[in-house]
Amino acid sequence: MIDLNQELKGKSALITGSSRGIGAAMITALAKAGAHVAVHSSGPSELGETVRKQCEAEGVKACLLHGDLSDKDVPSRLLEACTEQLGSVDILVLNASVQFRREWSDWNTEEADTVLGVNVRASAEMMTRVLPQMQKAGWGRIVTIGSVQQNIPNPAMALYAATKCAQLSLAKSFAVQVAKDGVTINNIAPGVIQTDRNVEALADDDYRQKIANLIPSRTFGMPEDCAGALLMLCSEAGRYITGADIAIDGGMGLGSH
Repeated sequence: MIDLNQELKGKSALITGSSRGIGAAMITALAKAGAHVAVHSSGPSELGETVRKQCEAEGVKACLLHGDLSDKDVPSRLLEACTEQLGSVDILVLNASVQFRREWSDWNTEEADTVLGVNVRASAEMMTRVLPQMQKAGWGRIVTIGSVQQNIPNPAMALYAATKCAQLSLAKSFAVQVAKDGVTINNIAPGVIQTDRNVEALADDDYRQKIANLIPSRTFGMPEDCAGALLMLCSEAGRYITGADIAIDGGMGLGSH
Protein backbone atom coordinates (compact mmCIF):
# COMPACT_ATOMS: atom_id res chain seq x y z
CA MET A 1 0.00 0.00 0.00
CA ILE A 2 1.29 3.47 -0.88
CA ASP A 3 1.93 5.70 2.13
CA LEU A 4 1.01 9.21 1.02
CA ASN A 5 2.74 10.63 4.08
CA GLN A 6 6.12 9.58 2.65
CA GLU A 7 5.40 9.53 -1.06
CA LEU A 8 6.57 13.05 -1.97
CA LYS A 9 9.79 13.15 0.05
CA GLY A 10 12.41 15.10 -1.86
CA LYS A 11 10.05 16.56 -4.44
CA SER A 12 9.69 20.33 -4.80
CA ALA A 13 6.34 22.06 -5.20
CA LEU A 14 5.08 25.53 -6.04
CA ILE A 15 1.45 26.43 -5.37
CA THR A 16 0.29 29.84 -6.54
CA GLY A 17 -1.99 31.70 -4.16
CA SER A 18 -0.97 29.52 -1.21
CA SER A 19 -0.82 32.06 1.62
CA ARG A 20 -4.45 31.41 2.59
CA GLY A 21 -7.57 29.37 1.90
CA ILE A 22 -7.44 26.31 -0.32
CA GLY A 23 -3.86 27.01 -1.39
CA ALA A 24 -2.60 27.13 2.20
CA ALA A 25 -4.33 23.85 3.07
CA MET A 26 -2.88 22.15 0.01
CA ILE A 27 0.69 23.35 0.43
CA THR A 28 0.67 22.33 4.10
CA ALA A 29 -0.48 18.86 3.04
CA LEU A 30 2.37 18.59 0.51
CA ALA A 31 4.88 19.60 3.19
CA LYS A 32 3.48 16.94 5.54
CA ALA A 33 3.99 14.45 2.70
CA GLY A 34 7.67 15.39 2.54
CA ALA A 35 7.78 17.85 -0.34
CA HIS A 36 9.87 20.99 -0.24
CA VAL A 37 7.51 23.88 -0.92
CA ALA A 38 7.33 27.41 -2.27
CA VAL A 39 4.49 29.41 -0.76
CA HIS A 40 3.22 32.22 -3.00
CA SER A 41 1.25 35.39 -2.35
CA SER A 42 0.57 38.34 -4.62
CA GLY A 43 2.53 40.67 -2.32
CA PRO A 44 4.50 40.60 0.96
CA SER A 45 2.28 38.71 3.36
CA GLU A 46 2.26 37.91 7.06
CA LEU A 47 -0.16 35.10 6.28
CA GLY A 48 2.30 33.72 3.75
CA GLU A 49 5.13 33.79 6.29
CA THR A 50 2.92 31.96 8.79
CA VAL A 51 2.17 29.24 6.24
CA ARG A 52 5.85 29.01 5.32
CA LYS A 53 6.79 28.46 8.97
CA GLN A 54 4.08 25.80 9.34
CA CYS A 55 5.49 23.96 6.33
CA GLU A 56 9.09 24.31 7.52
CA ALA A 57 8.05 22.79 10.86
CA GLU A 58 7.36 19.56 8.94
CA GLY A 59 11.11 19.23 8.34
CA VAL A 60 11.17 20.37 4.72
CA LYS A 61 12.60 23.38 2.91
CA ALA A 62 10.03 26.14 2.61
CA CYS A 63 10.39 29.52 0.94
CA LEU A 64 7.98 32.42 0.43
CA LEU A 65 7.66 34.02 -3.01
CA HIS A 66 5.49 36.94 -3.97
CA GLY A 67 4.40 38.56 -7.20
CA ASP A 68 1.19 39.72 -8.85
CA LEU A 69 0.36 37.26 -11.62
CA SER A 70 -1.35 39.98 -13.61
CA ASP A 71 2.19 41.30 -14.20
CA LYS A 72 3.47 39.54 -17.33
CA ASP A 73 6.97 39.13 -15.88
CA VAL A 74 5.86 37.35 -12.72
CA PRO A 75 5.02 33.79 -13.95
CA SER A 76 8.54 33.12 -15.25
CA ARG A 77 10.11 34.89 -12.27
CA LEU A 78 8.24 32.67 -9.80
CA LEU A 79 9.41 29.50 -11.54
CA GLU A 80 12.99 30.75 -11.65
CA ALA A 81 12.93 31.68 -7.97
CA CYS A 82 11.45 28.32 -6.97
CA THR A 83 14.09 26.45 -8.98
CA GLU A 84 16.86 28.59 -7.48
CA GLN A 85 15.72 28.07 -3.89
CA LEU A 86 14.43 24.49 -4.02
CA GLY A 87 16.38 23.01 -6.94
CA SER A 88 13.46 22.21 -9.24
CA VAL A 89 9.72 22.51 -9.77
CA ASP A 90 8.48 18.91 -9.72
CA ILE A 91 4.91 19.83 -8.76
CA LEU A 92 3.10 22.93 -9.97
CA VAL A 93 -0.36 23.74 -8.61
CA LEU A 94 -2.13 26.66 -10.29
CA ASN A 95 -4.45 27.81 -7.56
CA ALA A 96 -4.29 31.62 -7.73
CA SER A 97 -7.24 33.28 -9.43
CA VAL A 98 -9.07 36.58 -9.62
CA GLN A 99 -12.82 37.09 -9.63
CA PHE A 100 -15.10 40.11 -9.64
CA ARG A 101 -18.80 39.84 -8.86
CA ARG A 102 -20.33 41.85 -11.68
CA GLU A 103 -23.50 41.61 -13.72
CA TRP A 104 -22.72 41.25 -17.42
CA SER A 105 -23.80 44.86 -18.03
CA ASP A 106 -21.26 46.15 -15.51
CA TRP A 107 -18.07 44.59 -16.87
CA ASN A 108 -15.16 46.86 -17.60
CA THR A 109 -12.09 46.24 -19.73
CA GLU A 110 -9.55 46.66 -16.93
CA GLU A 111 -11.18 44.01 -14.73
CA ALA A 112 -11.63 41.67 -17.68
CA ASP A 113 -7.94 41.96 -18.59
CA THR A 114 -6.97 41.14 -15.00
CA VAL A 115 -9.23 38.07 -14.78
CA LEU A 116 -8.06 36.72 -18.13
CA GLY A 117 -4.44 37.54 -17.38
CA VAL A 118 -4.25 35.79 -14.02
CA ASN A 119 -6.65 32.89 -14.60
CA VAL A 120 -5.68 31.95 -18.15
CA ARG A 121 -2.56 33.65 -19.50
CA ALA A 122 -0.44 33.16 -16.38
CA SER A 123 -1.57 29.53 -16.06
CA ALA A 124 -0.72 28.78 -19.68
CA GLU A 125 2.68 30.46 -19.41
CA MET A 126 3.66 28.67 -16.21
CA MET A 127 2.66 25.31 -17.64
CA THR A 128 4.56 25.79 -20.89
CA ARG A 129 7.65 27.04 -19.08
CA VAL A 130 7.82 24.22 -16.53
CA LEU A 131 6.92 21.31 -18.82
CA PRO A 132 10.33 20.96 -20.56
CA GLN A 133 12.02 20.56 -17.17
CA MET A 134 9.48 17.91 -16.14
CA GLN A 135 9.80 16.07 -19.46
CA LYS A 136 13.57 15.99 -19.14
CA ALA A 137 13.29 14.59 -15.61
CA GLY A 138 10.73 12.00 -16.72
CA TRP A 139 8.41 12.97 -13.88
CA GLY A 140 6.13 15.88 -13.13
CA ARG A 141 2.76 16.85 -11.75
CA ILE A 142 0.64 19.85 -12.71
CA VAL A 143 -2.73 20.45 -11.09
CA THR A 144 -4.99 23.33 -12.05
CA ILE A 145 -7.61 24.48 -9.57
CA GLY A 146 -10.89 25.05 -11.34
CA SER A 147 -14.37 25.59 -9.99
CA VAL A 148 -17.86 24.15 -9.87
CA GLN A 149 -18.63 27.16 -12.05
CA GLN A 150 -17.21 25.24 -14.99
CA ASN A 151 -20.61 23.51 -15.01
CA ILE A 152 -22.82 25.90 -13.05
CA PRO A 153 -21.70 29.47 -13.75
CA ASN A 154 -22.78 32.12 -11.29
CA PRO A 155 -24.58 34.83 -13.32
CA ALA A 156 -22.58 37.47 -11.47
CA MET A 157 -19.25 35.84 -12.35
CA ALA A 158 -19.66 34.77 -15.96
CA LEU A 159 -16.16 35.80 -17.02
CA TYR A 160 -14.57 34.02 -14.06
CA ALA A 161 -16.50 30.85 -14.94
CA ALA A 162 -15.35 31.13 -18.56
CA THR A 163 -11.70 31.36 -17.50
CA LYS A 164 -12.06 28.22 -15.38
CA CYS A 165 -13.38 26.39 -18.46
CA ALA A 166 -10.42 27.68 -20.44
CA GLN A 167 -7.97 26.54 -17.77
CA LEU A 168 -9.50 23.05 -17.81
CA SER A 169 -9.18 22.96 -21.60
CA LEU A 170 -5.50 23.85 -21.34
CA ALA A 171 -4.93 21.10 -18.80
CA LYS A 172 -6.56 18.48 -20.99
CA SER A 173 -4.75 19.63 -24.13
CA PHE A 174 -1.31 19.61 -22.53
CA ALA A 175 -1.99 16.34 -20.68
CA VAL A 176 -2.38 14.44 -23.95
CA GLN A 177 0.93 15.73 -25.24
CA VAL A 178 3.15 15.00 -22.23
CA ALA A 179 1.66 11.80 -20.78
CA LYS A 180 4.33 9.69 -22.50
CA ASP A 181 7.00 11.66 -20.63
CA GLY A 182 5.86 10.73 -17.13
CA VAL A 183 4.05 14.01 -16.58
CA THR A 184 0.42 14.17 -15.48
CA ILE A 185 -1.85 17.21 -15.64
CA ASN A 186 -5.21 17.25 -13.90
CA ASN A 187 -7.86 19.68 -12.68
CA ILE A 188 -9.53 19.86 -9.29
CA ALA A 189 -12.86 21.71 -9.26
CA PRO A 190 -13.92 22.85 -5.78
CA GLY A 191 -17.49 23.82 -4.99
CA VAL A 192 -18.48 26.19 -2.20
CA ILE A 193 -15.52 26.13 0.16
CA GLN A 194 -15.53 28.15 3.38
CA THR A 195 -12.64 30.52 2.73
CA ASP A 196 -12.27 34.24 3.37
CA ARG A 197 -13.24 34.83 -0.27
CA ASN A 198 -16.75 33.53 0.47
CA VAL A 199 -17.25 34.98 3.94
CA GLU A 200 -19.18 38.06 2.87
CA ALA A 201 -21.54 36.26 0.50
CA LEU A 202 -22.29 33.43 2.93
CA ALA A 203 -22.89 35.85 5.81
CA ASP A 204 -26.35 36.50 4.39
CA ASP A 205 -28.54 33.77 5.91
CA ASP A 206 -31.03 33.67 3.03
CA TYR A 207 -28.30 33.42 0.40
CA ARG A 208 -26.42 30.84 2.48
CA GLN A 209 -29.51 28.62 2.69
CA LYS A 210 -30.24 29.08 -1.00
CA ILE A 211 -26.77 27.88 -1.94
CA ALA A 212 -26.83 25.02 0.56
CA ASN A 213 -30.04 23.78 -1.04
CA LEU A 214 -28.18 23.44 -4.36
CA ILE A 215 -25.69 21.01 -2.81
CA PRO A 216 -26.79 17.37 -2.45
CA SER A 217 -24.70 16.97 0.71
CA ARG A 218 -26.31 20.17 2.10
CA THR A 219 -22.89 21.18 3.48
CA PHE A 220 -20.10 23.56 2.52
CA GLY A 221 -16.57 22.32 2.10
CA MET A 222 -13.45 23.24 4.04
CA PRO A 223 -10.06 24.03 2.44
CA GLU A 224 -8.66 20.76 3.78
CA ASP A 225 -11.24 18.84 1.74
CA CYS A 226 -9.23 19.70 -1.37
CA ALA A 227 -5.92 18.38 -0.03
CA GLY A 228 -6.63 14.65 -0.26
CA ALA A 229 -7.25 14.67 -4.00
CA LEU A 230 -4.13 16.77 -4.54
CA LEU A 231 -1.96 14.33 -2.59
CA MET A 232 -3.33 11.43 -4.59
CA LEU A 233 -2.74 13.15 -7.93
CA CYS A 234 0.79 14.20 -7.02
CA SER A 235 1.85 10.80 -5.69
CA GLU A 236 2.49 7.52 -7.47
CA ALA A 237 -1.05 6.59 -6.43
CA GLY A 238 -2.19 8.94 -9.17
CA ARG A 239 0.42 8.09 -11.80
CA TYR A 240 -2.18 6.68 -14.21
CA ILE A 241 -4.56 9.63 -13.90
CA THR A 242 -4.14 12.48 -16.35
CA GLY A 243 -6.49 14.90 -18.05
CA ALA A 244 -9.05 14.33 -15.30
CA ASP A 245 -11.45 16.86 -13.82
CA ILE A 246 -12.13 15.97 -10.19
CA ALA A 247 -15.07 17.67 -8.49
CA ILE A 248 -14.84 18.40 -4.77
CA ASP A 249 -18.21 20.01 -4.31
CA GLY A 250 -20.57 17.83 -2.27
CA GLY A 251 -22.34 16.91 -5.52
CA MET A 252 -23.16 20.49 -6.51
CA GLY A 253 -21.87 20.03 -10.05
CA LEU A 254 -24.42 17.27 -10.63
CA GLY A 255 -27.17 19.85 -10.90
CA SER A 256 -30.16 20.83 -8.77
CA HIS A 257 -31.75 18.26 -6.43
